Amino acid sequence: MSLDPAADVALDRVAPTRRPAGRAAGTQRWRELLFVHWSFDAADVRALVPASLELDLRDGRAWVGLVPFRMEATRSWWMPRWAGLEFLETNLRTYVHRDGVPGIYFFSLEASSALAVRAARLLWGLPYFRAQMTAVRDGGRVTYRSARRGAGGAADLDVAYDVGADLGPSAVGTLEHFLLERYVLFVEHRGRLRRGHVHHPPYPARRATIHALEQSLLTAAGLPASGRLETVHYSDGVEVEVFGPLA
Repeated sequence: MSLDPAADVALDRVAPTRRPAGRAAGTQRWRELLFVHWSFDAADVRALVPASLELDLRDGRAWVGLVPFRMEATRSWWMPRWAGLEFLETNLRTYVHRDGVPGIYFFSLEASSALAVRAARLLWGLPYFRAQMTAVRDGGRVTYRSARRGAGGAADLDVAYDVGADLGPSAVGTLEHFLLERYVLFVEHRGRLRRGHVHHPPYPARRATIHALEQSLLTAAGLPASGRLETVHYSDGVEVEVFGPLA
């Protein structure tokens, strides 16, 4: 673990965007993604991330992303297309690296599908929770709600936002690329660090404007109220291949 929590680290941010060799474990379609990002003092996030992972800082601060979206055509490689699952998902994540590889560490993931929650917990050891979720789009306005009860404690999201102008794919080195173009996930499961890899075209990013936002997912994860709301982005979505989990 780095002794200097304020130091930004130069990492290869292009290599993870390349497709891994071999057959994907499964495929998914991610649609209508909202990316809301806060920045925090590094020490506030460091305490919530496994010691085996380094924080991937930007401007000396740790970044936390809240990403509500639609999952479509979610299936393992051996499943027929008609069997693909469709559900809503919201993930809360921060940015880390390990052995020079930048990636994501999830604080929590909400899903409207009980089957998806069970499968992800069993196969990946990810902190998935069942939630009651709805998403409605009316022109350029999207209203998205999520309510988690029971396991993991109560946590809610209620957001309304407007989709804005096209930004196109994010250029390497930009803040948008740092936040959006993440292809590796890390998870600590039963005392072991595991990773997964996804592959997809660069996000076709757009601007977005929050109309209303109430959420308790950050505090449920143990994050303080001192985070600074920094950026809001949107993407219509991408086709995704999933590789892993890998030891």
